Formats: sequence, C-alpha cells, structure tokens
Amino acid sequence: MDKRYDVYCMADRHFYDLPENTASEEELREQSFVADGIPLPSGWQKTAMGDWLVCNPPGLQLPDQGWKIHASAHKGNADTVLETVLRYCIPRGISFKYLANRQALFNRNLKYADRGASGKFITIYPLDEEMFQRILEDLAAELEGQEGPYILSDLRWGDGPLYVRYGGFVGRHCLSDTGALVGAIENDRGELVPDRRDPVFHVPEWVELPGFLRPHLEARSKGTADDIGYTVENAVHFSNGGGIYQARDRRTGRKVILKEARPYAGLSADSTDAVTRLRHERHILERLRGIAAVPEVLDYFEWGGHEFLVQEFVEGDTLSKMFAHRCPLNERETSAAEAKSFTEWAVGISRQVEEAVDRIHERGIVFGDLHPFNILVSEDGRVSLIDYEVASEDTENFKPSLVNPAYSAPMDRAGFEHDRYALGCLRLALFLPLTTLLRHDMGKVADFAEEIRRNFPVPPGYLEKAVADIMGVPEREATEFLRTRTGRMPGAGAATTAHLPPLATGPEDWPLLRDSIARAIVRSATPQRDDRLFPGDIEQFHTGGLNLMHGAAGVLLALSDAGCSYPPEFDRWLERRALQPRPEDRLGLYDGRHGVAYALLKLGYADTAEELVGLCLKERWEGLGNDLRSGLAGIGLNLLAFEEATGDADYLRAAQHAAGLVVERLGTEDSVPATSGGTHPYAGLLRGGSGTALFLLHLYERTADSALLAAARTALGQDLRRCVTRDNGMMHVDEGWRTMPYLATGSVGIGPVLDRYLSHRPEEDLIRSSDAIAEAACSQFYVQPNLFNGRAGMILHLAQRAGARPGDERTAHDLAQQVKLLGLHTLPFGGDAAFPGEMLMRLSMDLATGSAGILLALAAAAHDGRVGLPFLAAPSVPRGTAS
Repeated sequence: MDKRYDVYCMADRHFYDLPENTASEEELREQSFVADGIPLPSGWQKTAMGDWLVCNPPGLQLPDQGWKIHASAHKGNADTVLETVLRYCIPRGISFKYLANRQALFNRNLKYADRGASGKFITIYPLDEEMFQRILEDLAAELEGQEGPYILSDLRWGDGPLYVRYGGFVGRHCLSDTGALVGAIENDRGELVPDRRDPVFHVPEWVELPGFLRPHLEARSKGTADDIGYTVENAVHFSNGGGIYQARDRRTGRKVILKEARPYAGLSADSTDAVTRLRHERHILERLRGIAAVPEVLDYFEWGGHEFLVQEFVEGDTLSKMFAHRCPLNERETSAAEAKSFTEWAVGISRQVEEAVDRIHERGIVFGDLHPFNILVSEDGRVSLIDYEVASEDTENFKPSLVNPAYSAPMDRAGFEHDRYALGCLRLALFLPLTTLLRHDMGKVADFAEEIRRNFPVPPGYLEKAVADIMGVPEREATEFLRTRTGRMPGAGAATTAHLPPLATGPEDWPLLRDSIARAIVRSATPQRDDRLFPGDIEQFHTGGLNLMHGAAGVLLALSDAGCSYPPEFDRWLERRALQPRPEDRLGLYDGRHGVAYALLKLGYADTAEELVGLCLKERWEGLGNDLRSGLAGIGLNLLAFEEATGDADYLRAAQHAAGLVVERLGTEDSVPATSGGTHPYAGLLRGGSGTALFLLHLYERTADSALLAAARTALGQDLRRCVTRDNGMMHVDEGWRTMPYLATGSVGIGPVLDRYLSHRPEEDLIRSSDAIAEAACSQFYVQPNLFNGRAGMILHLAQRAGARPGDERTAHDLAQQVKLLGLHTLPFGGDAAFPGEMLMRLSMDLATGSAGILLALAAAAHDGRVGLPFLAAPSVPRGTAS
C-alpha cells in the first residue's frame, strides 16, 4: 500500500486533494503564527507561494543558487523560533520564507509526508558565504535550546534547530530523466541540472564545502552503527517517523527487528510524534508479554537523537503476501477442490486471528490496527500480530488515528468494537479484499458476501458474523440484511448501488450506463479551480492537472470519444490553461503538454493545439527517454497525428528525427535484463519497449521503411524477454518479486502492440504470446477497477481483440464477464455511477485511475473496440454521437 495517499485523504471525503486544503480560510487565519503580526518595513514584499510566505526586502538581487539555511520547529516552539528569525532577518535586510500557518507545519511532518521536505519551517537566503557563516553563528546563539524535527536532506549546524543545504534560490527548472520539469541549479559547465532533494545530505560534486561547515560534517559522521550492539542487515520500511530494520544482536547472534523513531516527526492525526508512539508501543508490548501471537520486547535504547525498540524477529510472510500467492480468484476459473482448500485455509487464519485478538482484549488492550500487513503467517501456518503503536488501554472510547483504510471502523465504533469491525472486514477480505470500499458505501458488504458465497463453500454463519461485526448489529439482523438488502446501515443507505444502471454494454443498457458515468464526472468538475478541472489521482498535483493520464485532457477526450456531452466551459478551461505552463507540467504524451496538444487537436481546437506543440518543440526534448508515457515514443506519435491533421511535413521530419534517436539507443533484444528492475526498471506499454514499438509501427505504416518494422520487433522482444508464462497459461511481466498483467506496466499493455505488429508480419511464437497475454486479461479478481492498473484495462484489450475477431465466442464471453465483475467496484456519486481511484480510498475521475478511463473501456466494449487510447484504436466515435 502506498502510504502517500493517506495525506491526500484529509481535505475531502470523496476525492484526493492537497492536504493544505483541509482547513477553510477562516480556520487557516486562526492557525496563523503570532509572528505574522510583526510588520515588514516599507518596500518589503510578502508573497504567498503554495504553502509558503516569501519575504523580500526592496531592491535585493538574490544569487541564483548557493548555501541556504533552514530552521526547524515543532508545534510547541514554532512561534518562538519564527519570531526570533524574523526579528533577526528583517532589520538586516535578509530574504527569507516560512510556512504560512500551523496546518502547513503539521502537514510537513506527518508520518507519510515527503521525507526530503520534512522539518523545513523557515528558509533563509544568505547573499554570500561570509553572510552565511555570520547568520548561522548569530542565530545559533539566539535559538539555543530550541528543538525540531531533524531535516534529513540537510547538514545540521551544532545541536540546535538550524540546518544547511546547497541549492537553488530562484525558480529555475530543467527536465529530469523522467521528463519532469524539476527545480534546477547550474553546474560548473553552465548546464542546468536537477536540484536534488533526497532525504540525505548531498553536496554537488562541483561545490566545495565551506571550511566552517567541516566540523559539523565530521560530527555528523562520528556516530556509526558500530556504536550500538546490533548489525543492521536490511531496511524493511521507511516513513517520515523513522525506519524498521532487520538486524542481528552482535552479542548473541539472534535475529531481531529494530523500530526507529524520530522526535517531533512522523505525526499522526492527533499530533502524536513517532517517539511518543514508540514509547507507548514498548509499554503495550510489555503488558502483552507471554501471548504467543505477540512479539517479545528485547531492548530499548537511544542513539543519535533517535529512539529504538528492539523486538523479537517473527518468521513468516505478511498475510497480504500469502493471500496474493494463494487466492484462486487470480485464475480464469476455480475448481471445487481449489475453492474448498482455500476456504479451509482462510477460515483457519481468521479463527487464529480472532483468538489472538481475544487474548489481547483479555489483557485490557485494544489492538487498533488490525489488517493483513500487520498479520504474519509462518510456514507451518501460525499467526502473529505486529505493530502496536496505536494500541490502547482505553477499551471504551478509543478511536485510533493511524489505521489501514480497509479496516477503519465508522465513527460510531470505539474501543473493542473497533477491533470487532476490523475482524469482520478480515473475514471478508480473506476471500475478497475490497473492504476499503465500505468507506464509500456500507451497502457494498452485501455485494461482497454474495460474491464470496458464489465462489467459496464458506461454513454456515461465517459471512453473517462478518456482516454483523461490520454493521454493528446482532447476527440475526445481519442474516436478514443479506437476505433482503434492507436494514440499518451505519453512515449509508441500504445497498445504494442497487439503484445504479446495470454493468452491461449491450445496445439497451449502454446508453444508460454511459450517461450515468458521464453525469458523475461532470458533477465532480471544479472549473473555478485553477490547478485542476476534475478530481483524480494524487499525481495530478505533481505532474499538473492538464495531462492525459491524470488531468483534464484525458477526461475530456474520454467523454468525447464515448459520445458524451459536457459544458463548453470545460474545453475553454483546458484551452486557457494549456498556454500557461507551470513547473510541474511535463512534456510527454501521457504525462505532459504533448498529450494536452493532442487532446486539443482531437477536440477541435487546432490553432491552440499547434501553438502548444510549437512551444513543446522549443524545449530540449531530444534528451528524453524512449518511452510512450514521458519520452520520444509518445512525442513522435503526437507529431505524426499533427502531420496527418495539418499536412505539414515539418511534423513528419521531427517524428523521423525522434525515431532515429530511439533506434540509435534501442540495442538488441537481450540488451535488457530478463526481469524488469535495476537500471532498466520498466516493461510494458507506457514505459517499456512496447510503447517504443507502437511509435515505430505507426511511422512504418506512414513511410513503409522496413528498418522501422525490424526495430519495432526488437523493442517488443525486449518486453517479451521480461515476461513469464505462468502455470495457468497467463503471460505476465516478471518484476522479480511479483508478476504484473496490467495495461500500463504489465503484459496486457504489450498485447495490442504485439497484435499490431502481427498484422504486418505474423510469427508463430508471437501469436502464442498474444494468446497468452489475452489469458492474463481473464482473471476472476483484480484489486482495482481502473484502466491503467486494473480491470478496465483488461476490458479495453478484450474489446479490441473481440472487435478484430468477429465470431470469437470465447473472447466475447470473457469480455462480458469482465464487464459484469466491474460491478464489484461501482459506487454511487450523487445518484450516478462512479469508481474509486488508486488505493480505493477516494473516487477518481481521471483517465488512468478513475471513471474517465473506465468509461473509455466500456465504450470500447460497446463499440466493438473502435474506441480506445490514442494510437491503439480505430478513429473514435465523433463527439456528441450516441450509439
């Protein structure tokens, strides 16, 4: 699970949003710092930039880059630290910035906030090294005794709250290796290079560390892991609160787990820091000593300002990993014997966990954070429960603040009842891990129980007990609810999805379903906002709210291709914003401005589209990678689209130039490793060789240059080299530790490009690979519904395959089955059909992760594959045309 998403759940109950949008303007004013009242002298400027307030004296010309100073603080001393810095800097005409309010400071230090930015409260900009040293020495004396979170990206000055880093002072940007516009500094050759902001102190190779910083660097380097009695063998997990490490006791040779806590960092929703939680966890574990399923506390110590809990190493894999390997729904079909065997295992695990929680409750402790990542299962099937940092002795009123969303009880549950809710969810999730969706609609519990009963011989009362614990009602009421789908539903109406259109794409059902999804997308729009038009994935706040993957361009193109109407102001929003690039806007087809230009062209705004693509061509795009998502393959395809639309041969020449660069770098089939990872981390459509092959195939079809067809074969071979055919006949991309079937980075994304190649040059081994990829689109269960990493991608591929093979009854059956199963994820939004985004915690409307992409996939199913992603499908249905 990607814990970054937790932070983006704070601002809105329906959609992911920026954490700083949590509070209203009035609440933000109330959270202002006392020092905000200090007046700035005449001529000074105070400018809001994101969650920062930037203060500059008149006429000051800052250098482009240099050594800057950060001050750290926590909620208890932030006013004091800020007032001290302001009263020092203002009379001396020193430029500085600070976080705008207490909410911004809190967000920076949350448990899963950015580790590289955590702790930074104030930034000071010295004009030269002499001023740099003087400010440090003066402020260190004035701030003596003040504390704050350690800033991992910086070098600490002494023992106080001041830290230093070399970096940019002004807003310059360059393209990163992934094609992102990132903050930049100038190297010794006059080139702009990324300004690294890793959670580790780094000095650019051409920069000399000032002599007065050397003692502080040496002090930092003095403490080593040799100072403690444990040898760290492996880092298991990192968060902003610290790390979890597998280690060995050097005195006994015993394998142990070290849990690290950073003071004032890793805050939970109730503002508790990591150190407080670790000390609490030690206390709880000592209360539970002797329970077989609870790890034993072995030691506790402080080192380097951080605190460490040492506990027994428990052998085994997490239940989540066990489920992924054992679940028979990963197959096309499940035999009665397989279903029976799995059911016996799952019910046995559930029984053990419930017994362990009962033992914990007998000691007067609420576990509080029960989920499959905190359950370990040994090779012989024994269960252990780990991670007690949110456990509590308050057995009546306790509501934990750091909880897995799939197991987080409604607000009417507390204490032991919170654990009971999680146990009910576990009973279901052992067969169908979709209980995160209950946060949106508690009525989904009936859908899940019905699907489980259809596939598994669960014992009598098993599901009724699960539903009773989830709903907080007696088992007889849960039984009646499952029979009638009526009854008392906490926080939601009974089975509200029952009122939505059926998941089917036949001529009678499709218009109703299409229009319902479109209404939900349109209802979610926020044209009054400037950062995004439609709510989507959290990546829209890092790659801009315009692009095809996560922005307005992808949503509007999907609505148009599916034949849906929407307000004209949406197009005007995109057209206006397209010519106002921001630092987060990238260049690529799927994640950047080329994709926006493509959408504008297809939507009928050719002049704006040409102006935008002209601006893109002025960038230094030749240095981008080969991929479809961000690189030359996607840019080349867009140039071909513009050449076809305008007849301008310059676009074709630019596309051919891009192809020359791609082929030059391509190498041979075996020039990439057999599994994705390392220096070649990706395979598949968006980042692997298949996207490159798609570009080369289109250019081959335009020019008939056979060398391009051969290069496309090589690029496809590189991806197929990274695939594995499983025992069930399904071909997946092999990532070394898991295999992936999905459209964006898995095998199903390779399929349509492979089929396009086969239309030009049939090869028996590739035909077999194509069929094995199609099998990967036919599993009974996918965790997510979305287009790029979920079931909708399977629907799109099967729809296009069925369209190319009229009369193929097996593919038609598989397609209908996948469309029907999408109903497990369907949720109501304003009375219409919507779908959850990545991690399932909030709804999404974007192309890659949300309703727009699912709409596009269903439109492909309704139109025999003639609708689809750019360059993968035949020309789309004209805008406004109904089926």
